[in-house]
Amino acid sequence: MQTIEQLTSQENSAWPILSQWLAQARNDCQVIKKDQASAERELFTMQMPTSSPIGTVIYETGGILIHYGWLRILGSGSFTLPRGLMDWNFSKSFQKSGEKPKYLLVADDVIGGYFALNGGSLGDALGKIYYFSPKDLTWHNLNFTYTEFLAWALNGNIEAFYQDLFWQNWQEDVKQLDGNQVFVFTPDLSEDKTTAIGLRQKREVNIETHYNACFAEKEKFDMAYSVA
Repeated sequence: MQTIEQLTSQENSAWPILSQWLAQARNDCQVIKKDQASAERELFTMQMPTSSPIGTVIYETGGILIHYGWLRILGSGSFTLPRGLMDWNFSKSFQKSGEKPKYLLVADDVIGGYFALNGGSLGDALGKIYYFSPKDLTWHNLNFTYTEFLAWALNGNIEAFYQDLFWQNWQEDVKQLDGNQVFVFTPDLSEDKTTAIGLRQKREVNIETHYNACFAEKEKFDMAYSVA
């Protein structure tokens, strides 16, 4: 197991390149300030050096908000986004330290979609980013590596990816949402394909509750939300 000093060698850090990407991003992005102790703990747990993009995101940021907070890329956690990547994945994609994760949840959005790096359980494309869509409750291979996912988040067409899922004044609603919440809609996005997003009722739900409702066997949204 590598020490934090070995993992954070500045000679090979990917942070200078990522910093340049962030400065030149076409999409709105906000880098959340890290807590040093949390950054070291998360990186040490992951055992991924800062020479890798995912390692440098964890060590150098508390997270990254994309498109006015619509998309949340996980770092080491912060007050604004109080979920470090490894802490959030614990008990979801792995159960104990040293265990190989089935996948790594690396980002999520405010409508209950999850982005995960496939460790083998999501499909055949090992090392690719999959998206769990709230529209059909299915994992979809985006055919991105983690690095390509970052590039897409910073410069890709977010509006096209989420076509018909933005509502009037959504930016104001997202501002009021904290990093541990997502919106759920009535009628549900997966059950009603025709009602416009702006005509649906929405409410805030704790993301842990939402995740468990999506992935816990035989558990329904209403049952899970009733105990939130």
